[in-house]
Order: sequence, then C-alpha cells, then structure tokens
Amino acid sequence: MTGELFSPLYLRSGQVLKNRIAKAAMEENMAGDGQLPDEQLFTLYRQWAAGDTGLLITGNVMVHAEALTGPAGVVLDEHAPLEPFTEWAEAGKSGGGAIWMQINHPGRQVASDMPGVVWGPSDIGVSLGKHSSRFGRPTAMTAQQIDDTVTRYAVTAHRAEKAGFDGVEIHAAHGYLLSQFLSPLVNTRSDRWGGSLENRARMLLDIVRAVRAAVPPSFAVAVKLNSADFQRGGFDAEDARQVIEMLEPLGVDLVELSGGSYESPAMTGRSADTRTQAREAYFLDLAEDLVTTSPIPLMLTGGITRRGTAQKVLDSGVAVIGMGTALAVTPDLPDRWRGGREADRRMRPVKWSDKALASAASMAQVRHQMRRLARGSRPRPGTHPAIALVAEQRRQRTALRRYRAWLAEPRGAA
Repeated sequence: MTGELFSPLYLRSGQVLKNRIAKAAMEENMAGDGQLPDEQLFTLYRQWAAGDTGLLITGNVMVHAEALTGPAGVVLDEHAPLEPFTEWAEAGKSGGGAIWMQINHPGRQVASDMPGVVWGPSDIGVSLGKHSSRFGRPTAMTAQQIDDTVTRYAVTAHRAEKAGFDGVEIHAAHGYLLSQFLSPLVNTRSDRWGGSLENRARMLLDIVRAVRAAVPPSFAVAVKLNSADFQRGGFDAEDARQVIEMLEPLGVDLVELSGGSYESPAMTGRSADTRTQAREAYFLDLAEDLVTTSPIPLMLTGGITRRGTAQKVLDSGVAVIGMGTALAVTPDLPDRWRGGREADRRMRPVKWSDKALASAASMAQVRHQMRRLARGSRPRPGTHPAIALVAEQRRQRTALRRYRAWLAEPRGAA
C-alpha cells in the first residue's frame, strides 16, 4: 500500500486515483434553493480540482430529506433533479482527479429546532451536558424504517453515479446514524440490529450490499469508519478491525479512518483521549495498528497539514492521505507540495475550554474559509472563531426558515 504521494493508486473497482492525496469530506452546509448544489459549490470544487488533489470527497449529502445534519444540507433522493449534481461532478473532475459523493443520515445528531425526524438505533439522546438540549430526542427506528433507510442509500448512490460522480463514500463515523448503530453505548437494541458487533454492523453491511448492487462494478464504494469513538465502553479499534474484515468481501474500495462524535469531537482534535493530542495525524497510532491487518486500502484523515507528515502516514502503510481544514485554507496545497513548498498560513486555533463550543467554532471557521473560496476570495484563516461562529449561526437561522418552507412543499418524482 505504500508509495510516493504523487504515485497512482489502483482500486479494486478498476478506478485509478492519480495521486494519494484526498480532500476529505467537510460539511459545507451551502445548499442553494431546493437543498441542491449551486454555483457556490461548483466554484469551490473547481478551486480544489485545480489544486492537483487526486480525490475530492464531497461534504455529506443527505439520503433522507427529513433528516439533515444542518438546514443548508444538500439532499439527493428520488425526487431531486440530477442536473445540479451533474454540474457539481463536472466541477470536481475539472482538474483530472476523481470526485466521490459522501452519503449520510444524521440519525440522532439533529438539532432540536429542525423539522423532520430524529431517529436512532435506540431512544438515547446526545449527551453534551449543558448543551444536550441543542439536539432532538431520538425515537428508536422500526424494522421498516431501517429497511427504508437502506433503500435510500442505494437510491442516492445510483443517482450519484447517473450524475457523473466516480464513487460514493458511506459515512459510518462521527456519531451519525451508522456510527450510532455500531456503538454499544448508543445501540441498546435486543433484536437483530443490536447486541453483538455482527448485529450492530448489520445495517452498514446491508447498505454496502445494496449500494454495490445499485451501481456498476467500475463505480467506487468507500466507507468512512471511526478508528475509535473515544468514549469509554464505546466502539474501539478492535471493533474497527473486525468491521473492516466484514466489509472486505462486499467490494469496498477504500476505508477512511477518522474518529469521534459530537459527544467526543476527536475529529477536530478536541477529544480528551491522549491518542489524538498530536498536532497532526490525530489517528495515526490507531491506523498503524489497523493497517497491519486490513485487507482493504486505508485512508487516514485528521490534522495533516505538512508534506513530511503526509509522507510519514503513507510510509506507515496507509494508502491515501485525507485533508480537510488544510485544503480549506490552502486549496492548492498538493500543487505546492509537488513544487517543494508548504502552506504559508494556518487556521487560527480555538483554545476554548468548552469542547462542544470549541468544536462548533472550529467547524464554523472552516465553513467561513470555504464560503470565501466559493465567492472567489482568498481564505482568511486568522478570523476570530467567535466571529465565525456568530456569522454561522445567523446563516443557519436563515437556512432553517428556507428548509422549513421547502420541506412543507409537495415533491414529485424527478
């Protein structure tokens, strides 16, 4: 699996990534009218495509119109028109790389002021201390709702392929629905979806099978998986190892390793777990253990900003280097690395003691940079996190009014 950063990677689907650098998914929350991608996203992805990144993975696209991670989330279901997604795919491929769509369902991680549904494997809500009321109280999914959700993933993947995307990444990390089913802390079911790891992984495996059956063999199918939840008694590295082994016979091309959830936001470097306290490559220690046994190529995401760190990760046996924030600040970073240069700017660190607020502010900072890129402006990584967070909250309120109105409208088949 090792190789130089700018060497190609051949995947089992036959797809070839031109280099080992990927833009990992970052939730843009930038949908236009009708919860569809528009010129903002097209401009943003053209910039990343021009920067020599081998693979672009979109921010999470929702498979269920009534369950969004945020009010400006993009929705691709059976009713959505394909034309905007076709343009998005073309923008992402304009630099000669591949573009995959990350597809997701938030499960219980839905804000309490959002319309629609709040589902989970069980009725256990998000626990954030004084911030817990920010999230809705979930209801445990019925067997029919689980089956319908499996179908939704397959429909979204099929339509993504028709729109011109090169693959999909099924999001089973960061505390979203599939991660919730995998977690023994959140999933307390006693039926075929609860209890043993095999049962807790059943929904993810059924979705992978359904997606693979809905798309051509040449279409890439990836999974984003927590290396660990960083919660005592939760999904851990040994669980991740076993799930990767379960995924191998199903035709999965790549597994991206990350970690954490809203309750323990290790993906932003804010977990209390000492294994994520390094400034870069938060999850490398865990990945080094998993790569020795993984039958599937692995991608590692989390805090990578420098070429030396990226090469260290690659030398460990990881196949693809995933970056998020670094590319929001320096969209041409791979091109710079090829020329022997590094990024000349870094995001202003968030040093707040409140982990939940710090995580929200970090995400707001990243979205602030993406919005600037989408307008054709240069990033401004020195923006104060409080300013970014307040501006994000204002945009969210406007987007929520628009989403409520859209959800109340009748929708026909596309």
